[in-house]
Amino acid sequence: MLRAASSAVIIRNTTTSMRALNNPVARPIVTVRSAKKPVFFQNAVLPKRTVISPTTLCNRLVCNASDAAAEVETEEILADKLDIRVGKVLKAWKHPEADRLFVEEVDVGEEEPRTICSGLFGYVPEEELQGRPVVVLCNLKPRNMAGIKSNGMLLAASDEAHETVQLLSPPADAPIGERVKFGSLDCTQRPADTPNRVQKKKVFEAVQPDLNTSDERVVRYKELEMLTSTGTVTVATLAGASVS
Repeated sequence: MLRAASSAVIIRNTTTSMRALNNPVARPIVTVRSAKKPVFFQNAVLPKRTVISPTTLCNRLVCNASDAAAEVETEEILADKLDIRVGKVLKAWKHPEADRLFVEEVDVGEEEPRTICSGLFGYVPEEELQGRPVVVLCNLKPRNMAGIKSNGMLLAASDEAHETVQLLSPPADAPIGERVKFGSLDCTQRPADTPNRVQKKKVFEAVQPDLNTSDERVVRYKELEMLTSTGTVTVATLAGASVS
């Protein structure tokens, strides 16, 4: 009985309240007040909390370390994008259509010798080119030079005035066609870039300013010596020279 009476009271009170709300005269005035921050917090800039999971943090650390290693690796192996090989001039003659060019047939360890045009006329006597060991940049796109397609470049050192030019000299017993290395024979050498990529990315233009000869006339990339399996690549007399 008590439970039923209580329910009746609740229903009656609810009904009365609803009638009051529907009657404009009896409707109570309701004031809605928005909650305001205390004065102290109104202009305060609260720091945002960033929660990083252990896995995410670990991945970020690994990525940062990898990026740093990549920068070092890129710095060290830039010259290895070039396919620089030991070669041998089989024969050489003056270009019939160009006063400053020689034409050479050069063995670089392939099935057929390459035809290469070089601007060595006036710097290297023709007879000195015959049968001479040389160092050849092989992954250049072929170029038409006064009607003859040149497929590579003989590397040489020159003084600042470009008055003296000397071909790079690999050891006499270095294998023909061997790719040179820089700094160490034990390092893993990356594959050379394709001729198209060398041209598009201007790889030789990026490497060439750092090709030089030491006081001992050893050819270097920065301070990394140019090496074959039988010894260093050198020049005859030019120390502190540029190489191109």
